[in-house]
Amino acid sequence: MYIKKILWAIALIGLVIFAFFAYYIYGAMFSPNTKFNESEVYIYISENDSYRDVRQQLEPLLEDINGFDALAKQKKYTSNVKAGKYRIRKGMNNNEIINSIRSGNIPVKLSFNNQSSLEALAGRVAEQIEADSLSLLKAMKDDNFLKSADLDQKTALGMYLPNSYQVFWNTSAESFVKRMKTEYDKFWNSERLEKAKALNFSRDEVMALASIVYEESKQKSEQPRVAGVYINRLKIGMPLQADPTIKFAAYQLPKYKNTIIRRVLNVHKEIDSPYNTYKYAGLPPGLITMPDLSAIDAVLNYENHNYLYFAADPKKPGYHRFAKTLSQHNNNARDYHNYLDQQGIRK
Repeated sequence: MYIKKILWAIALIGLVIFAFFAYYIYGAMFSPNTKFNESEVYIYISENDSYRDVRQQLEPLLEDINGFDALAKQKKYTSNVKAGKYRIRKGMNNNEIINSIRSGNIPVKLSFNNQSSLEALAGRVAEQIEADSLSLLKAMKDDNFLKSADLDQKTALGMYLPNSYQVFWNTSAESFVKRMKTEYDKFWNSERLEKAKALNFSRDEVMALASIVYEESKQKSEQPRVAGVYINRLKIGMPLQADPTIKFAAYQLPKYKNTIIRRVLNVHKEIDSPYNTYKYAGLPPGLITMPDLSAIDAVLNYENHNYLYFAADPKKPGYHRFAKTLSQHNNNARDYHNYLDQQGIRK
């Protein structure tokens, strides 16, 4: 009888312990365990982060970090951390949080506009994904990659089309560059390639001219007409005489570093550079900036006209006056130069 009571007591204690353990496990898995006020928050896990690094991010967000630790260990997350951007919603339990940060890598919207150089592009992209600007620039300038993409250091910027893209935050520099090559090839579909061929232009030449068109005019409605002027000049062997190429050439020189040229002068036109389209006929050897998609299509769909000249319109900022004759152009240019003088813009 006495032994029976002992056995019952042991069984009862066992049930209590089991119930407590079950309650603890249930709580660790299924009870809400967030303490932030927002509807959702995000954590960013780098490729080299350990569970300790993840825990450090989570601790301020969770009511009970120890309960999370226990379940993370049981589910083997502590030894299987995944890099990426992850969402944690208010009211999530530990089980949901672990599932989210293990398999819920969220794409980010990566965007860049018309960057002036690969260095500027690398800096802009590095603000949005894990890869740093140095690793991005190294991947962008990698000679083996450029050779495989039929590009070089002067034309490499043309591969990056200003737009928005869905990528994972932990995308590597090399993966980013390869993704941009895929987007570039997709953009250059058979229709655009045929139009480039009709112009007797390579893709790089289209991009080089588009970069000039974009620097001349940001007005999409006007870009095809600007492109038509330059194509007319090329057809008759006339130098492009594009002021933006002069500025680009000047900015490569120490004398003009950290300066802004607002007015192209004769002294600038004497700069000896393959980008000086006053000195050297034909297209420059590469891009002077990253052109907008509209400028690229403006070259491929240029306006067919007889204009050979254009000058900024002082009465309509951002637009230009077009001319078929040099005398007409000189009158237009004189009006604009007078406007600059009135504004006190001398250089």
